[in-house]
Amino acid sequence: MAHDYLIIGAGPAGLQLAALLERDGRDYAVLERGTGPGTFFTRYPRHRTLISINKVHSGYADPEQRMRVDWNSLLSDDPELLFTRYSPRYFPHADDMVRYLGDFAAATGARVHHGVDVVRISRDEAGFAAVDADGRTWRAARLVVATGVSQLHVPPIPGIEHAERYDTFDTDPASFTGQRVLVIGKGNSGFETADALVENAAVIHVAGPHSVRLAWQTHYVGHLRAVNNNFLDTYQLKSENAVLDGTVELVEPRVGGGFRVLFRYARTVEKLRELEYDRVIACTGFRFDASVFDESCRPRLVIDDRFPEQTSAYESTSVPGLYFAGTLTQQRDFKKSTSGFVHGFRYGARALHRVLSARHHDTPWPSTGVAPSPEAISDAIIARVNRSSALWQQFAVMGDVVTVSGDTARYEEEVPVAYVADGGLGPAEHRFVATLEYGPDHDTGDPFDISVPRVTENDAANAHEASYLHPVVRHYRDGALAATHHLAENLENHWDLPAVHRQPLAVFVKECLAGG
Repeated sequence: MAHDYLIIGAGPAGLQLAALLERDGRDYAVLERGTGPGTFFTRYPRHRTLISINKVHSGYADPEQRMRVDWNSLLSDDPELLFTRYSPRYFPHADDMVRYLGDFAAATGARVHHGVDVVRISRDEAGFAAVDADGRTWRAARLVVATGVSQLHVPPIPGIEHAERYDTFDTDPASFTGQRVLVIGKGNSGFETADALVENAAVIHVAGPHSVRLAWQTHYVGHLRAVNNNFLDTYQLKSENAVLDGTVELVEPRVGGGFRVLFRYARTVEKLRELEYDRVIACTGFRFDASVFDESCRPRLVIDDRFPEQTSAYESTSVPGLYFAGTLTQQRDFKKSTSGFVHGFRYGARALHRVLSARHHDTPWPSTGVAPSPEAISDAIIARVNRSSALWQQFAVMGDVVTVSGDTARYEEEVPVAYVADGGLGPAEHRFVATLEYGPDHDTGDPFDISVPRVTENDAANAHEASYLHPVVRHYRDGALAATHHLAENLENHWDLPAVHRQPLAVFVKECLAGG
């Protein structure tokens, strides 16, 4: 049972990496605790509606561009293997994802061993050893953990053990009829739960120490999504529900049933308020389960010990040869970009595959030649930013790279920008990195407030002040940032107007190559 690679977890990330390894004939095995792929989606989200969009009718003719609005499909060489063929719904049912992942695994030939519950992982000079619940040992030179955040994050609130948990509570709304309910947690799971109970519960309070952050304002899709925020309407229009800003200090069972809760408001001088509820549900997020690792390879954890700390190559900072794929990689762009979601980490998994190929199989990052002229380089960048899905989804995290050396230039697609900065592609006299990014203040203020002045579309002179998504090209000379160029934003994301986008970029590239 010795392999070059062991992948723990057959969710979307594990299957994505397995499909790429299978395509390239690598030696690997996938170990999955469940009886089939995508076990996570058999339970979550609890109310069974995905918040990852599934836009079947996109208006795009280019398959690459269609992936910009298809947040569920994985990457494969089979153009028919798309999630959009599994459901017409914009927000699909979670069962459709389970079906899709099962078919994806079968179609790509992913070598998944089901029913393998890994209970201990160790490391020695030969590599990693994973022992399962049946006593079998699986060995590999390198280990990729793609288990996701599988454990509920339980905050240190006295009495929290008396609350029901998002991962196990009875979701039948009828069981909440006429009751007062406290939901602890202001994320999507909290509001998803509250929204599902609106028709039955008498009173619902959603509580948490931080402000509600709306995804349409911050552009982080893990913040509260519109599909889950109907509850805010019931609060602001005084329908007996409320959002409480502050901290739960105590959850205490009452004699005769229900709970006494002590709550400290964030925005009042009142020290503590005593509140009473029939039910309390903890919807407080998830964390990585590191308990299977022994002392020989326990990864360093960060962000309240919820995620393993990683390098720009998705490798543990403390355990060489231990890599991560999937939602665990959001540690690199926590609450900023999309590595925590399928439409983001599918590209991260492909980048990890390319890192592993370069490090262990003498396969450099895929590249194509481009003429080393300013016009050819700028045209190649323009073509890609106008159709790339990876740059669109992994905004500010992944970039396309043009490396110029003497009279040659090569174009490398979808490289993590931090990996480039860390020297992953090697040294270069001239390197251009193209990304799609929002402006620095894009997550502040009301984007629908027309009284606030903002940069208009196709405004090349003020493109650097744009708030909306737009291309940014940075020039590095001998590894150091030398110059930055912003392309003007455009309502329909067409960054190819001759005078607005093409010519200014060509001039920028020319000046950079000339040393200006």
